[in-house]
Amino acid sequence: MAPSVLAPVTRGRALALVAAAPLAGCAGSAHSGLAIGSKNFTEELILGELYAQLLEKHGLSVTRKLNLGGTQVAMEALQRGDIDLYPEYTGTALITILKQAPIADGAEAYDTVKRAYAERFNLVWLTPAPANNTQALATTQAVSQRYQVRTLSELSRAAPQLRLGAIPEFTKREDGLPGLQRAYGGFQFKDVKLFDIGLKYEALHSGNVDVVVAFGTDGQIAADKLLVFVDDKRFWPAYHVAPVVRKATLAKFPEIAPALDGVQPLLSDEVMRNLNEQVDGETKEPADVARAFLKAHGLV
Repeated sequence: MAPSVLAPVTRGRALALVAAAPLAGCAGSAHSGLAIGSKNFTEELILGELYAQLLEKHGLSVTRKLNLGGTQVAMEALQRGDIDLYPEYTGTALITILKQAPIADGAEAYDTVKRAYAERFNLVWLTPAPANNTQALATTQAVSQRYQVRTLSELSRAAPQLRLGAIPEFTKREDGLPGLQRAYGGFQFKDVKLFDIGLKYEALHSGNVDVVVAFGTDGQIAADKLLVFVDDKRFWPAYHVAPVVRKATLAKFPEIAPALDGVQPLLSDEVMRNLNEQVDGETKEPADVARAFLKAHGLV
C-alpha cells in the first residue's frame, strides 16, 4: 500500500520477492492479453498469483506485472491501462485514494469505495474477501496473561508498564499512536522502540519489546500463536481485499468476475495468515503457494 497510509504489512513484505515488471511502453492496449498487477508485499504477490492462475485456468492469456510498488503506483498503472486489475484494500482505497474518513463497518466501506470508483474512475470492485487485513497491536500469550490485557482499552491503561515495538510511521500518523491516544486515552508506553518492518516480531520474541504493531493477516500471528488486541472501540477501518478491474476489461472479458468470485470467499483471516507465513516464514514462492491452495480447493 501507499506510504501515505500505514499499509497492512507482513514480515518480508518489503523485500522484492518477484522481479518488478517494467511499465514503460505498456500504456493503453499495448500489452497482450490480460495484465494482472499487484503491490510490493507478500500478500499482494500471493493474491496476484491466485488471480492470474485462476484466469489462466479459465482460458485467458495473462501477463503478470506483480510487485509494481505502492498504492499510488498500482492505481496509476490501472488507470493508464498498463494493467487490467490488481488486489486492493477497502481501507486503503477509502483513505489514500478517495481521501475520506475511515469507516469501521466492512460492508459500508466496501459499498462506499465500489460506488466512488465506478463514478470517478470507471473501475469495478469485485467480491471482497472476508479477510480483514486491518492494523492491529499484538503480543505474546505470556504478556497478555501477565498483565491481563486482551483489548485495546485494557492495553491503553497498562501501557505505562509495557514497551512498544513500532515502525516509524506508527508514531506520527493519525491512524497510528496519536489516533489511538485520542480514541482510547492512555497509550503512554513505558518505551517506544522503532524497527524495520521485518524485525519487529523478532524484537517481540527476543523480549526487547512487549507489544508490536501488526496487521490482521500477518503470517506470524498464527505461526507464533500471538494475541491480537481486540479493537473494542472500532478505531481502525476495515481492510477487506478485492480485485479492482477496469470497466472496459470486464466488458471485453466478462468471465473475469465469476472466475475470481469463486476464490474470494475462501480467503479468511486464518487462510491469509497461513498463506503469508508459507512465503515469509517457510520461504516458498508466492506462485507455488497460490497453486497449491487453488489445487487443494479444486479451482485449478
